[in-house]
Parts: sequence; structure tokens; C-alpha cells
Amino acid sequence: MRRRDSGRTRDAPGGTLRVGDEATPRLAVGDEALIEVVRWAREALARSDAFELEVPDPDAGVGPSSGVPPRSWRAWVDLAEVLACRCHTPERVAAGTVRVRFTPLAPEASWHGGIGDAERYDPASSFGAVRKLEHPGFLVPLLEALGRVRPPDGGRVLVLGCHRGDEIEALGALDPPPRSLAITGVDRSGRALAVARARFPLASFVEGDVNDLPPALGRFHLVVAIGLLQSPGVDDKALLRRLVQHHLEAGAGLLLGLPNSRFRGNEVTWGARTRNYRASDLSLVVRDLATYRRYLQQHGFVTHVGGRYDLLLTAWRRACDSAEAKVGRLRRRRTPDATQE
Repeated sequence: MRRRDSGRTRDAPGGTLRVGDEATPRLAVGDEALIEVVRWAREALARSDAFELEVPDPDAGVGPSSGVPPRSWRAWVDLAEVLACRCHTPERVAAGTVRVRFTPLAPEASWHGGIGDAERYDPASSFGAVRKLEHPGFLVPLLEALGRVRPPDGGRVLVLGCHRGDEIEALGALDPPPRSLAITGVDRSGRALAVARARFPLASFVEGDVNDLPPALGRFHLVVAIGLLQSPGVDDKALLRRLVQHHLEAGAGLLLGLPNSRFRGNEVTWGARTRNYRASDLSLVVRDLATYRRYLQQHGFVTHVGGRYDLLLTAWRRACDSAEAKVGRLRRRRTPDATQE
């Protein structure tokens, strides 16, 4: 392993380090174990605002001579993510060798820290500027999830916490898109709803609190709630009960999304983080996801958990699997004589 470091050249575990006059630490990666590269990178970040790696070109199909498997581009992108860095466009420096520059990501978006609702939900805020559907890690899993609970043509769809209407846009991106949907969006931000109305003039929108959904909303063939249930002030378990009991048709589908990412500048990093913790911590997300899934399964739903930057819980049941039908089955199981002929 060869390393260049502010005008000095020195040996390091796994090889020789090449040093130039530049201030940016640079490491020529050879046949050393990845752990040595990670340790060096952490040391470089502790004393510099960037570092560079010279690595075998993954597209050249040539790896280290020691038998270490060739490392793909994915390996270096993953390294950038776990070190909270941006991976810049590689530069070819020699036949079979490329140089990759890594720089620390911007600080987390302020709205992760719980700034005021008025600022967060303003369409002109940094949160309002987020375009999740332009990130493959959001878009593709969302389309896959919607495909599992696809509403029928002419069906009714309820989108809770709709903000500017990205989930409505995603419904139209299904292949083929469901036809003639009657879509209702609910959000507490009037400014966000103004944007949604302009984008989707055929949909209906209600400004209000999801904790107090009006009974007149009726029942729907699909209910979508992404990034909502864990929001401050939302009684998630009570809301889920009301949706299942009062707002779902017998054969309806449900799509719940829990945030599993953080925005840092224009980059997205994987992993939910509990407030006041520096490292990602999925314990609360996993706990809540398991609670929702268990409740839905107890009420006759088939469930599936997927997603990446949002963890997506989809649930559906056949039209015959209504709550009344499930209660009837449970009663028959508890009274064996009733099933004997």
C-alpha cells in the first residue's frame, strides 16, 4: 500500500506509500486488505478535508496479484457512504489505474433536527425542495410497492401527508397506470396543498390533521402514508386502527413508509438516526414496523416489507377477508362442535 502525504514518502502496512507535494492525502491501493484502506481513509479525514485513492480500474477486469478479488465501483461507492463522503468522478491516471477523490458530505439538512412545521412544510424550504422521485433508491422501491397494492381502475385512493403530491405522481408512473382513479390527498400544510392542487387538478385535497380524519372521507381501495406515522404529534397506532376499521374497502391495499435515510446537501445517506445520536440507529424504525405488520396480519392482511431509503410496508387482503369474515373463522375455531357434521 503506497501513500502520498504532504511531501513525504513512507512505508505502510501492505506496501509502500508514495508521497508528493500536494496537501491532499493519496493512497495507491494494491493487494492490502480493505480494512487497511478503511483505517487509512479515517486517518486522512481526521486531518484533511479530502483524500484520494488510486485503485485498479474495475472496468479493466484486473485485480491485485495477491489473489484478492477485484473491487467493483460499488465497493468504492459503499466506502464513500459509510465514511459519509461524496465519491467524485474518477480520473484515469495510467493504464488500468484510476484516481478517485472523496470529500465529506455537507451537514444534515436542518429539518432532520425538528425545525418548526411552518418552515419545514413551506414549499420554498429545503424540505419542500426535496425531489425523492429523482433518487433511484426512493423511486424504484416505491413503484414496486405500489405495484403490489395496485388500485383497480376507477378505484378510490387516499394519500395521507401528501405534501406536494409525489406519491400521486408515482401512481401515474405505474406501467400501465391505473385509469380513472379518484384520489384524495390530506395534509396540514395549506401551502403544500396549493402546489399539489396545481400539479394534480383532478384530485381532491383536504387540509387537516390526520389524527382527526372526517368520517365523510369514506372507504378507499388504497391508502398511502409515507413518512407520516413517526411524525411528531401523530398517534400512529390509533391512526392505523381507524384506517383499517373505517377507511379501507374489504379488498383494499395499504402502503406505509418509514424514513430510513438522511439528506446531506444533495446526497442521500442510508439509515435512520435517532435524535441526539451521531450514528444511524434502526431500532425505533424496526420496532414500529414490526408493530404495524403484526397488527395488520392479525386482521387478515398479507404483508411485505421492502424499500431502501424509505422502508415500505405493503399490506393487502382479498375481498372475502373482511374483518367480519376473520371474526367468523376465529369463532369457528374456538367452537369445534360447530364444524362437525
